[in-house]
Amino acid sequence: METTIGYFAAAFTTIAFIPQALKVYKSKHTKDISLGMFSLLNIGLILWLSYGILIFSAPIIIANAATILLAVYIFYMKLKLDVLPMLIKKKDY
Repeated sequence: METTIGYFAAAFTTIAFIPQALKVYKSKHTKDISLGMFSLLNIGLILWLSYGILIFSAPIIIANAATILLAVYIFYMKLKLDVLPMLIKKKDY
């Protein structure tokens, strides 16, 4: 029973990132996404994945591995679309 609940929780939390990733992909817009929040989120996901590996928990491993892929994509696009252009503009002054 616990494992079933774990898989459902994993599915829902991972699926929750798909709309944001699709929106970023389609709009190429990330200004409303907090860099700090996504930085901390990615660190947390990596730690959860590490924890899942240490305790051999498939739901935790699968959910966090999949969510990391989506969150890292959003984080990468945030850097590419907002942070790097801002740094380049500051360099020009």
